[in-house]
Amino acid sequence: MVSGSGIKRLKEFVDSSKHIAIIPHHNPDGDAIGASLGLYGVLKQLGKDVHVISPNGFPEFLEWMEGANEVVSFEDNPGKVREILKSTDLMFFLDFNGLSRIKGLEAEVRGFKGKSIMIDHHPGPEEIADVMISEPLASATCELMYNVIKKAGWKKYLNKELAECIYTGIMTDTGSLSYNSSRPEIYHIVADLVEIGIDKDKVHQLVFHSNSFNRMRLLGHALGQKMYLLEGTPAAYIVLTAEELKRYEFKPGDTEGFVNYPLWIEGISVSALFMEHKDKIKVSFRSQGSFPVNQFSEKFFNGGGHVNAAGGEFYGKLDDAVDTFCKQLPLFMQEQNISDEKQP
Repeated sequence: MVSGSGIKRLKEFVDSSKHIAIIPHHNPDGDAIGASLGLYGVLKQLGKDVHVISPNGFPEFLEWMEGANEVVSFEDNPGKVREILKSTDLMFFLDFNGLSRIKGLEAEVRGFKGKSIMIDHHPGPEEIADVMISEPLASATCELMYNVIKKAGWKKYLNKELAECIYTGIMTDTGSLSYNSSRPEIYHIVADLVEIGIDKDKVHQLVFHSNSFNRMRLLGHALGQKMYLLEGTPAAYIVLTAEELKRYEFKPGDTEGFVNYPLWIEGISVSALFMEHKDKIKVSFRSQGSFPVNQFSEKFFNGGGHVNAAGGEFYGKLDDAVDTFCKQLPLFMQEQNISDEKQP
């Protein structure tokens, strides 16, 4: 999965660098932050001057992780980020494979003259780094990160706290091993992390069961009032307006996992979540079986991802985004030879 030549060059770059920046994608999730903080902790122990630079903030339910308080947000503190980048001689790009995924930080990164390394598990990578460690079959970037750390001979630096960062990324990117998790390698890694000493029950509690009152109210509203079946198809979707998000005091990460709930309905194998923001409509997709939501997202919603988990954006009105989904999904399913026999 992770080639020996790639690891060799990665180690050479790290050994010859003093100041390293680790950059996850915009709106970083558990996998992006987990991989960033896991690598951050290891590189610190190697004596490097390291900074995790996020394009913007990350969900509160991830703030417990080791090193989370050291993450610098470009959106909140662009001046500090620019000062860090002046002395940076090596960049890591984690959990993304195209510079457009870091939004406003892209302009700062494109002029970088030093070395760069990408570690990512999304398909269709762009050539954005000197070393490209890309494996779309991997369940999460944290799975790749564990393999990188192990093959680089750095596993001895992976203490309990850093191992919990890696475990968090694997858990959040697979829905607690409910999708993108059929390969045996991931379970070997989880077993290794348990041997290191992670408290997996604590991680699940902090990530999945530490909800705010408003998040629970928003979830109840979404399932009770804003979830719909797409007639004639095995699909369901949730629609949340900007006014509804404001009413429930939405914060980044509050809708994490919402898109999975429609898949709990008997007969439903495709799910979508639409959220209205000021400048765009954010769309998330999930599926069961072989239906490629990444291809559907790429074709109609400027997005992409994995076969069973993808995201996208729509630039226009919320109603038009939903209308596009409702009109195009049945046609796309016909092209994919997906019948409606599972429709409840």
